[in-house]
Parts: sequence; C-alpha cells; structure tokens
Amino acid sequence: MNDNDARALSGYDSVGSSIVKIKYNDVRFAPRKAHHDDACYDCFAAASAEIPSSDRCKMPLGFKLEIPRGFEGLIRPRSGLALKYGVTVLNSPGTIDSGYRGEVCVILINHGDDIYKIREGDRICQLAIRKIDYFSVVEAQELRESDRGDGGFGSTGR
Repeated sequence: MNDNDARALSGYDSVGSSIVKIKYNDVRFAPRKAHHDDACYDCFAAASAEIPSSDRCKMPLGFKLEIPRGFEGLIRPRSGLALKYGVTVLNSPGTIDSGYRGEVCVILINHGDDIYKIREGDRICQLAIRKIDYFSVVEAQELRESDRGDGGFGSTGR
C-alpha cells in the first residue's frame, strides 16, 4: 500500500482535507463548483424528464460516491430553480450515508403551475459533504425542565 492509498483509506489527503471518492457513470455529469469557494457542488440531471405540476420524480445524477466514515452527503435544492419554477428537493436535504454505494439520485417536486421539463445536463440540485457528530441515545425516565417546555410548531407566534 502506498501513501496515497493509506491517506484515502484514512479519509484524508496529505494536507488534511477530506477525501470523497467518486465514480462516474458518465463524466459529463461530474458535480462541479461554479466558484472556488462555493459551499456546494452543482449536480446535473443524468436523464431527461417532465414533472407535472404537484408531481415528483426521482432523477439519477450519474455518479456514485465513497464518503468517508464520519461524513455525510447532503443533496440540497438550487435556489434559482425553486424561485423561478417552484421546483425543489422534496426531502431536503436528502442524505447520502457513508456506507451507500449506489447511484446518487434526487427526488424533485414541482410546486409550480406548469409542467417542468428537465433536460439531460441541467443543473438540478447541489451536493454538500459535511462532518457528522456521533451520539448515543440513552433512555431516561425524566427530562430536565426548560424555558420552552413542550411548545413547538408555531408556539412562539407568527
């Protein structure tokens, strides 16, 4: 095993950046950043589709990922698509667990009034990779009181 292989297995490269491996079904659909310092990578439709108003579709993105343990992938909406057409990610953000090795897909929903036509190669969502914290769930008979208590779902007003 060489140094690059060892770093990849550890999840970090030589300067301490996280390594996420990608396998393309078609390199034309490689996620990419519009600007160097962007937080997310734009993702592209790997097929064409039409989404009727109030309907949804599962769209393949044309790649698979190997995300290191301790990280997750997040599929997020594109703000312009949501603002201009009412099309967004239904389960936003969609989660890609580190153990998943299948093709990454997105579930889009059309909240607009018209059919939305997706062309192969359209930018349709964004991919973020984030570090996650692990935690344990411990059963308790009582929970500490708080100022908020059980107030939720609009309990603080409009």
